[in-house]
Order: sequence, then C-alpha cells, then structure tokens
Amino acid sequence: MSWATWTCGPRRQWATTCSRRPRRSTSYSAGDSIELLYIHNIREHEEMLKLQEQMLVNSKRQSKINEARVKHMYETQEKLRQRFIDVNSFIKDCADKKRIAEKAINSERQLHEELSEDIKNFKTSISELTTFREALKATVEELQPYEKVLEEVVSVSDIFVSPKDCMDRCDALMLAQQEISKLENQKLQEIEEMRQHMVKITNEAALTVLGLKNDLSKLERSYRESQTQCLKWEKILTRTKDVISSNYLEKQRNISAINVLYNLLCRRRDKASDIPRDSMEQQLDFIKDELLILTELLKEFEKKDKSKNIEA
Repeated sequence: MSWATWTCGPRRQWATTCSRRPRRSTSYSAGDSIELLYIHNIREHEEMLKLQEQMLVNSKRQSKINEARVKHMYETQEKLRQRFIDVNSFIKDCADKKRIAEKAINSERQLHEELSEDIKNFKTSISELTTFREALKATVEELQPYEKVLEEVVSVSDIFVSPKDCMDRCDALMLAQQEISKLENQKLQEIEEMRQHMVKITNEAALTVLGLKNDLSKLERSYRESQTQCLKWEKILTRTKDVISSNYLEKQRNISAINVLYNLLCRRRDKASDIPRDSMEQQLDFIKDELLILTELLKEFEKKDKSKNIEA
C-alpha cells in the first residue's frame, strides 16, 4: 500500500472513526474491577479488529482504483506520445516541403533574373546595331565621292589594277606603318627597361658594397674586442697558473713536513715508518696520537715540578 493510498483511504477513515468515538478517561476510579477493565479492553480490541478489516478492505479497493488510474494514465501517455510523434513527423514533412519549395522558387527567380538580363543585353545589342547601321549608311553616302575619285585614279594610273588593289596596297602601307611604330615603341620600351635594370643592378651593387663595409667594420670591432678579451683572460690564466703552482708547492711542502714529523716521531719511539708518504690521513692520526701522549707527559712533568716547588 502506497503512502498516497493510506493518506486518502484508511487513514482518513481512522481519523473519522476516532473523532466519532467518545473519549474514555485514562484514569480509572477505585471501584473499577479487573474484570470490567478486561471487558473494556476486549471491546476495544474487537472494535480495532473491525476497523482494521474495514481499513484493509478500503485499502484494497483504493489500490485497485489506483491501479486502474495508473493503467489509464499509461494508455493516455502512450496515445499522447504516438500523437506527438505523428505531429512531429507532419511538421518535419511540412518543413521539408517548405525547404524544397523555397529552393525551387529561388532557382526559378534566379533563372528569371538571368533571362531578364539576357533580354536586356539583346535589346541593347539590337539598339547598338541599329545605330551602327544608320552610321554605316551615313558613312557610305559620305564616301561615295571618294569611291568615284578612286575609280578615276585607277583608270588613269598603270600601277593599280583595280580599286580593290589600290585599297589593299594602301591598307598594307598603313599596316606596315603601324607595325613600324609598334616595333619602335617596343624597342624604346626595352631600352628603358634595360636602363632601369642597370640602375637597379648598380643600386644593389652599391648597397651590397656598403653592407660588406659595415660587416667588415663589425668584424674589425669584434676582432678588437676578442683580442682585448683574450689578453684579459691570458692575464687571468697566468695568475691562476701561478696560484695553482704556489698552492701545489705549498701542499708538497706541507706533505714533506708532515712526513718529516712522522719519521721523527717514529725514530723517537724506535718504530719503523710503515705508513707511505701519500697516506696523509694515517700519518696525521699517528701524529695526533703522539702529540696527545706528549701533551699528557708534559702535564705530568708540570705537576711534578709544582709539587717539588711546594715541598721546597
């Protein structure tokens, strides 16, 4: 049984029953006997059993109602889910159709713009051709007198065969003149490019020489600095060598002095000097021990002298 079921059903009935029942006094009088208390307890127990059975029945009934409600709720939820899926699919189909329609509209609009542009260009070309035709007619009418003059020149001259031959030769002369002018301009342009190239090469060479001079001056300065640094380090190394050699000599003198002192102490004790010259630690330990012994002896001699002086 769930908490909601207990709250809605038996608990409410239990509260109603308890509110309807008359409250008994918890304090008993002196005249109540044990049998009377027992009877009262049995009655209350029976009432509680009846109330418990009623509550159990109500709880079972409420649980069945709740199960039916939950089942109906699941069915409704499944229907709503299916409806949501259908609506979502319909919305997606509408969106796809809208996208396809917008794409088709854009393509048709672009095609319409392109065709409109082509039509506009065609109209412009037709107007230009019409203007050119009218200008050509006017030019032909203007050149008709020249054509008559050209025919007269051809008929009089022995060089030209026909008016076309005269026109071709004139065109050839004009083309030759144009080619000569073009070739002249080309050669002049090449000469100018060569001059600019020479100027550029000269400037680059001057800059290169200037850069080499700067590099040479830098190298000279660095050489002087390096020479100065080398002399400085040479002096430092000379001093270092002198210090090292003097320290080495002092070390050898100390080793020799320690060895002489060790040999002297060994001869004093009539003992052979078994420790080699390089084992300074052993020699120093031996010297230390001997000096301690000599110090103790000196203390003893001083004590004896003091005692003699006191006796005297």
